[in-house]
Amino acid sequence: MVANLYAHRMDTYLERVIDGELATLISGLPAVAIQGPKGVGKTASAGRLAASVLELDRPGQLATLRGDRSIIDRLDPPVLIDEWQLDPPVWDAVRRSVDADRSAGRFLLTGSANPRDARIHSGAGRIVNVRMRPLSFAERQLERPTVSLAALARGDPAVIAGHTSITLADYTREILASGFPGIRTGDATFRRRELASYLDHALADEVPALGNIVRRPQSLRAWLQAYAAAVSTTASYEAIADAVSQTSRPARDTVIDYRDALTGLWLLDPVPAWTRRGAGIERLGRAPKHQLADPALAARLLGATEQTLLGSDTDADRRPEYQRFRDGPLLGSLYESLVVLTVRVFAQPLELEVSHLRTHRGEREVDLILTSDEGDVIAIEVKLAEAINERDARHLNWLQTKLGDRLIERVIVTTGPYAYRREDGIAVVPLALLGP
Repeated sequence: MVANLYAHRMDTYLERVIDGELATLISGLPAVAIQGPKGVGKTASAGRLAASVLELDRPGQLATLRGDRSIIDRLDPPVLIDEWQLDPPVWDAVRRSVDADRSAGRFLLTGSANPRDARIHSGAGRIVNVRMRPLSFAERQLERPTVSLAALARGDPAVIAGHTSITLADYTREILASGFPGIRTGDATFRRRELASYLDHALADEVPALGNIVRRPQSLRAWLQAYAAAVSTTASYEAIADAVSQTSRPARDTVIDYRDALTGLWLLDPVPAWTRRGAGIERLGRAPKHQLADPALAARLLGATEQTLLGSDTDADRRPEYQRFRDGPLLGSLYESLVVLTVRVFAQPLELEVSHLRTHRGEREVDLILTSDEGDVIAIEVKLAEAINERDARHLNWLQTKLGDRLIERVIVTTGPYAYRREDGIAVVPLALLGP
């Protein structure tokens, strides 16, 4: 029997929003697969719920499983199968086991990659997939939130209030620190090295391990750097490829391969376009808004530091091939990435669909649209500013004229010190005060 080796780590564990979701799911479902980028905390969260653990990155345990797949039925449940992608047939073994016994709480699977060529069943109806993302801002425990997204989604008439001492410099440091639990706690110099190593390993080792043949590794890195420069924008993939130097510019088919490989590693996390019909809005754009798994990865790819970001003088701000992507400085795009990451973490257990709105020609844009199954909408704008004016609110107020009562809440997330409700009903909330 393989014991749970994670119990002794509970005293240092950082509580995650996903923990409650996982506990609920495993109490009613036979198998749950937790998916997300390497180092995001999947094993630590799943390990708290598991009675038995199989760590497939340990050669001995991997060999045991390959020699006797029925071991998964003899271990005490819930059985955590960690890094399952190292032995893709185990996915089908779990599926068949669930077909034979659908008792709740049998299996937890964690994986940091989707095997490209492995022939596995989807698991539909047997294994439920859950996305785990890096730490939201609230999970970093730098401030006590006063505004709950769950309460906003319920339509609770709670007072929007609160004060924070978190400043723009603090947000900038958090962007660079990352939401990877094992990286963010170190010295800034070491964090930069760890993030660079994380990216090097992903591009040089993990992409080929998925079965992708990268003939020009420098081209893959150059394309990912251009993608990082385009975060929080809807730049076309052609424009991103055009931003790569001619010596490294990838062909169209190669770009598709890059996207598939990096998506398979959960490193790309674009926000889809909101395309709900019947909204009374003509010609909505369909392009996704680009995001990496963590804004710190984008910052590291672009060589950004606290000094360059706060001085609005990064390489990404100066290079003309990158300037076409954004209207403002890189810090604004990275701050939006941090807000998007945070909102997505909160929205997932609430079963809110997260998207963005942009009209065809870009006349109207709303950074985040949260939609419930009932069709209720929360619209969120992100502003790298302390003070909010009428121009900042115009797209939210326009959307209210289109959606009427379906738009149950309008929010502007800022870097300011106070949360409050404007006279027009818009909630102004500093990111540090926004909680689950």
